[in-house]
Amino acid sequence: MKILIIKLGAKGDVVRTLPILLALKEKYPDSKISWITKPLSKEILENSPYIDKILTFPSEINEKFDILYNFDIEEEATKLAGSVEADKKYGFYYDEGYASAFNLSSEYYLNTLFDDETKKTNKKTYQEMMFEVAELPYKKQHPPFYLTEEDKNYAESFIKKNNLNKEKLVGLHIGASPRWPSKAWSDNKIKEFIIEASKKGYEILLFAGPDEPSKPQKFTKEVANTKIYTNDPANSDRQFASLVNLCNAMVCSDSFSLHISLALKKPTIGLFFCTSPNEVEGYGLLKKLVSPLLYDFFPEKQDIYSEKLVNSISVEEVLKALASFNNNGRE
Repeated sequence: MKILIIKLGAKGDVVRTLPILLALKEKYPDSKISWITKPLSKEILENSPYIDKILTFPSEINEKFDILYNFDIEEEATKLAGSVEADKKYGFYYDEGYASAFNLSSEYYLNTLFDDETKKTNKKTYQEMMFEVAELPYKKQHPPFYLTEEDKNYAESFIKKNNLNKEKLVGLHIGASPRWPSKAWSDNKIKEFIIEASKKGYEILLFAGPDEPSKPQKFTKEVANTKIYTNDPANSDRQFASLVNLCNAMVCSDSFSLHISLALKKPTIGLFFCTSPNEVEGYGLLKKLVSPLLYDFFPEKQDIYSEKLVNSISVEEVLKALASFNNNGRE
């Protein structure tokens, strides 16, 4: 049984599509699975015992597959899905300028993307909808993401270099994709949280990515008397994940860091300002803090920046959620 998965990006969506692999191996234990993704996401798939071949887009695919699953609706993915030869196809293909569904079970997810009312009222998680697309039983399978020895060594070196106290270490991701400008907590709230959390004995590891390379230095200067650490914004995805794995808990918006944190089974506080909290599977590890203003912006005004919105979740709420993790590490 030869299976091809098409999931090109974004990186967070690649992470939360990983549980499909477990369901496929359960249903087709002798299958050979190939996965095509963008070079940016390849690292996420490496070291998976469930994937036999990783292809990067664009690639020429000449072989025939028994089953194709396309979980992307972007034009490049849907055109590829239409061109690949396979006996059965699930998900989406390109049809005169639009994404169309190969199978009836894929239509609901399409509706959530193109109909605002359906998106607003949807209660299904992304994972639940992807399993529906694939016509596989959803059992809240956890994302199979594995750190290599090299990844673990990188984290150990970081501990030694910074003399970290892992027992009180909290990760705080200070950015998010620029696609939604109101997706991340405001700088003022981040600064306040660092100060107040430090007073309670927490040590803070600030996470930044390539979209915010200078932000960590900004905060370390503004809270110079506070014990905080920073990752390298140029970290590879696996280095980033290895440092997330050091933390006792993570605080982040609906972003790549949230999905990595959950994949690593870390207690996670997710801040939702303009994206759907219902679509995020928490696995019993996620405390969702939802802005009271969310539905003033979601989904019609997600692309608008609002100072009021990014300040609408308080530091007190986050600290309270963090304290609840100290009791049982669960939501």
